[in-house]
Amino acid sequence: MTLRELRLRTFRNISRLDWTIGSGVHVLTGANAQGKTNLLESIYLLSTMKSFRGATHHEMIQEGKKGYFVGAHVEAETDTRIKFYWSPRERKLTLNEEPVPSLADYLGVVKTVVFSSADIELVRGSGRFRRRFIDLICCQTIPGYLLCLQNYSKAVKSRNLLLKRRPPDPRLLASFTDQVVQLGNQIMEARKNMVPKISPMARLAFRQISKERDEELLIEYQPSVRQDFAHELERHFPRDSQSGSTGIGPHRDDILFKIQNRDAARYASEGQQRSLVISLKMAQSQFLRGLFGYSPILLIDDVMGELDPHRKAAFLPLLHNAQSQSAQVFMTTTETSWPKDIARNWTFWALQTGHLSHFKPAQ
Repeated sequence: MTLRELRLRTFRNISRLDWTIGSGVHVLTGANAQGKTNLLESIYLLSTMKSFRGATHHEMIQEGKKGYFVGAHVEAETDTRIKFYWSPRERKLTLNEEPVPSLADYLGVVKTVVFSSADIELVRGSGRFRRRFIDLICCQTIPGYLLCLQNYSKAVKSRNLLLKRRPPDPRLLASFTDQVVQLGNQIMEARKNMVPKISPMARLAFRQISKERDEELLIEYQPSVRQDFAHELERHFPRDSQSGSTGIGPHRDDILFKIQNRDAARYASEGQQRSLVISLKMAQSQFLRGLFGYSPILLIDDVMGELDPHRKAAFLPLLHNAQSQSAQVFMTTTETSWPKDIARNWTFWALQTGHLSHFKPAQ
């Protein structure tokens, strides 16, 4: 997948950008607060209609402006032209000038994998970060999965509202419980099948980055439902009724990462944890490529600065492999010196207060 054109209007600190883009690796350099991450954010927005930084749409509007616009020309199996405008009063998304009815109809058009410093929460953070990671892969690859997630969330919220009533309407509660069970089983089955697919790829990437034989990565899916979902909900009903919330289900699932058979969140070093996160993202990219026959767009937000020299040296060949597989890469960095054999065909860009220009690094 290749992004050929990117157009931005009043997006963050970028007033206007019309960028014609080639294939390969694109390195965005510049001082802090110049807009490097904003560019990556706009590309990721085309993929998910969300910010990987957790920002709201309102926060992505340039200060003093009414809204923002992101447009793109993307090549994959076919050429696609995307236009997205957002303001507090108007939201408009089109594909090749045709309106898109819903996010479920759009997700998967642009496939990206993002690497950022915030990804460390995949290891250290709560289970919702790990659920979000596996769910994104499922949304990118399983038709209807996003709609299933959305409907499950609505069903759980409705069931929780009924649980707070004294007493809850038994027929309504049974109806929403049935929805929770039906949709929840589909989500758990998809997650259960997905984890073994990406685990071998993540283990291999981790081994390449760490270069330590005893640093073996294991990934385990940990559903909160151990047996029959309907039976467990019935058994937990007194507790759920007292708390006013549904205590088990896919919204309580987790994924456990182990290095050397020990919980990575508790026992892994900083370097191991960051290597683990990068390995997961490389596995995501490899899985998408294997499934669709082309590489997703890789967005790397200053990850190199967070690795020690040993792990940084191991990460560079993975970048080289991505380029050899015709993956388009956008990488932000403050570094301007790169090994000649790796960076020979890279394109360097200097970004200053939202303005982009070609940059020739020192050799």
